[in-house]
Parts: sequence; C-alpha cells; structure tokens
Amino acid sequence: MTTQVIRPAGAGHETLYVLALCLAILLLASSVVVWRAEPEQHAAVSGHQLDARRDLNAAEQGIHADLSVAVDEIHLYREEEQRLPSPQELAEDSFPPFVDNASAANRGQHRWQLLDLAGEEVYLGLSQAHDVAGSFLLRLEGPQADIWINRDAHPTPPTDLQQQALIAAGWRQVVVQFDAGVTRQHRH
Repeated sequence: MTTQVIRPAGAGHETLYVLALCLAILLLASSVVVWRAEPEQHAAVSGHQLDARRDLNAAEQGIHADLSVAVDEIHLYREEEQRLPSPQELAEDSFPPFVDNASAANRGQHRWQLLDLAGEEVYLGLSQAHDVAGSFLLRLEGPQADIWINRDAHPTPPTDLQQQALIAAGWRQVVVQFDAGVTRQHRH
C-alpha cells in the first residue's frame, strides 16, 4: 500500500494574483478618469455684473428664477392686451415674485411697481428686508429679460436706464452662465 501525501494548496499565490488584478483595474480606471477629466472653467463676469449662481444668496436666486419665469407670462399678456400688466395684476394671477405670500416674506418682502422711464417700462421691486435680499429691476428687452440688483439699504429708483447710469447708481446686472459646473454635456 502506498501512501500519497497531498499538501493543501496555499492561498498565498492566489491572493497575490487577485491583488495584482485589483491593482491593475484601479490603475486602468484612474488613468481613464485623468484622461477624460476636463479642467474647471469659470467665465469671468464684468465688474458691474453678478453671476446668478455664484454671487446671489438663496433668496435672491429664488427671486431671479421667479422673474425669469414671469417674463414669458408678461410677454404673453403684452401680446394679448397691448400693454404690460401691473404688479397687482400679476399678483392676482399668483405669479411669483409679485404675489404677497410666505415665500415673498422669506425673500425680502419686495414692493413691486411698474415704472415708465423715458418711454421704457420696467418693474422695480424694492426690498423691505435688505439683509435678506437686494432690490430688483426687471427690464424687458425683446424676448429676453435684463435683471439688475441693488443691495443698498435704500436704493433710489433709477431715472436713467442707460447701463452706465445704472452702474453709477449702485445697480449690478445679474447674468446667467451655463458652464461645466452647472450642466454636464454628454457627447455620444
């Protein structure tokens, strides 16, 4: 009778192979991430401008978003009625930020008015809580809106809507920039 001794297989070599495979996968994945990474790009804004995403606080961002949405409704109203709606009419139709509700109270309790300045009508929202949000000016230029903000405690309503006059009076234009930090582009 012959006795054959079979030694147990050692886990050392198998563990080494598994660790080597894991390391290879990590190195490959890291190289793909580094190769595909795009540098973060920030487009500079002018000195008289504020970036809506980076430079406005939460309350101001909400008002800015509400104004951007309300512009479409204001344009539709202008087409139908051949005039701009008053802030009171917009409030009656429950269009933020013109409506006086809890959201408006949390965002500075703005008092909105429609001004006629040298033949151009603009919406002016004076903040009642300057520590929460600044005052806003909405100009309608064609299909686009031109939104300005003034964070002074008691801004005076503008009398001249030229860019330099607004800047001199403490108003800053709010611009929206869409870059890689805001949206991701998927190339297929």
